[in-house]
Order: sequence, then C-alpha cells, then structure tokens
Amino acid sequence: MNTVEDRPSDFNLGDRDFQFLASFLSRETGIILSDHKRQMVSGRLVKRLRALGLRDFGDYCAMLDGPRARDEIEHLVNAITTNITNFFREPHHFDHLRHMVLEPRMTEAPRRRKLRIWSAGCSSGQEPYSIAMTIADTLKPAEAWDALILATDIDTNVLKRGAEGIYTAEDTAHIPETYRKRFVRRLHNDPDHMQMADEVKRLIRFKRLNLHEPWPMKGPFDAIFCRNVAIYFDKPTQRALFNRYCDMLTMGGMLYLGHAESLIGMNDRFEVSDKTVYRRIR
Repeated sequence: MNTVEDRPSDFNLGDRDFQFLASFLSRETGIILSDHKRQMVSGRLVKRLRALGLRDFGDYCAMLDGPRARDEIEHLVNAITTNITNFFREPHHFDHLRHMVLEPRMTEAPRRRKLRIWSAGCSSGQEPYSIAMTIADTLKPAEAWDALILATDIDTNVLKRGAEGIYTAEDTAHIPETYRKRFVRRLHNDPDHMQMADEVKRLIRFKRLNLHEPWPMKGPFDAIFCRNVAIYFDKPTQRALFNRYCDMLTMGGMLYLGHAESLIGMNDRFEVSDKTVYRRIR
C-alpha cells in the first residue's frame, strides 16, 4: 500500500476546496476570501500541507471538517492573514489622540486618572507602541496615571513579535526622532535591531483575540484603534463589529479606522470627529 510520501502531490486549489476554505474562514473568523485571493491562499497554505504530510487541499479540507479542526485554526489564520503596519502610520490619528483624548484628561482629579485604549488587529505591535509613546509623552507625571493599552490580534506569530518589542532599524526609522531617542534602545549584540524601552512596553498587554467570537473584556475604553481590519469583513459583519465597539467605548470615546474604512451610513451611534475618526454619541 502506498504511503502519503509515496503518492504524488497535487497542490492545485480547486473550486470546491477554495469554497470550503472561504466558508470555513468566514464562519470561524468573519474573514471574507474573494475568488481573486485564491492564488494567495494556495501559495500560503502549501507549507501547512507539507508540514502535515497531506497530499492535496482535499485532504486539508477534510481535516478541517473533522475533530482536528480546532488544533489547525490558529495555523490556518496565521498563514492567511496579512500584516502590513508601520510605526505612526496615518500620523494624524496620533495627533488627534494627543489633542482630543489625552490632553483634555490632564485636568482631571487624581482619582479619575484611568485610561484604557484598545488596539484591535495590532499586528506586530507598531500601532500599540505608537499609542504608548504618545501617552508617555503627553500624560505627565506618568506615575499618576493608571494607563493601559490592550493589543489584540488573531495571529499568534505577530503577537509574539509585538510582546518582544524588537524591530529592525529600518522599522524604527518611522518613529519621530525625539521619540526614537527616548523610547528606543539599540541591542548591544545586534546593531541592526532595536528594542522598545520598558517605559512603553509596560503600558501594553498583548492578547490573542478573534473578533468574530465573544470578547472576554468588559471595557470601557476611551479609544479603540481598529484600522484596516474591517475591510476583510462583509457589510453585515462590519455593522455588527462597529456596534460592539460602540458598546465598549465610553460616551464620547473615539474609534479610529483605516483610510479605506468609514462609518458613514453604517452606524448612527457615532459622529465624525476627524478624518476616519468617530466619536460615540449614543
């Protein structure tokens, strides 16, 4: 009898298997895979098929349709998701955060100095570290504040990188020079890589979270960053997601979206505060 190793491999992703994978991901994560992404999906999953000793995508789909599915979902999502991010990407958001969220809090009585911000879809951590640097530079004295950033993503690989806080010198070039001098440390044993300072690392908690599932945290948050995430969902899923975000925000709290995303016509519980920034009003 031939073993898996003896049989010829066929890594062609046909219609039936692609539709199964698209339905599976939509059901489990809310991510929508349009047909033009078939080649990307095929290319990224070939390594998983080889690692599992599977002959073809039919075998892989059969596994996802069985009791081993729970163990494979994390690997599947890690392979499929795209993580493109930079420090201080869309810099107007961080100016808005400073002037419209952080600075107004400076006059509050000490007993109210609690700040909670959520970076949803944080990728490898550049966004939450950009938020943390903005907080550390604005809220003074820092020790007078109970400030915390929740950084979540569905991809465990990028979360690990974010928690380590180590980036290439090219990555950190996007950080403003004054922040770079204060919050970035060169590694002694690796001059090509930098590490984020403890001052900002201690403000962030990295956690895995599937936005399509129940959320364990209760909030409320003063601001939520969810940039370039909703574009992977269909309109009904987007509407439900934005409504859940609204429930998690304080009244007047801010929701920051990506440059290609909008709440206009999607949710009447927000008003426009700035370019792709929305304030909860009800």
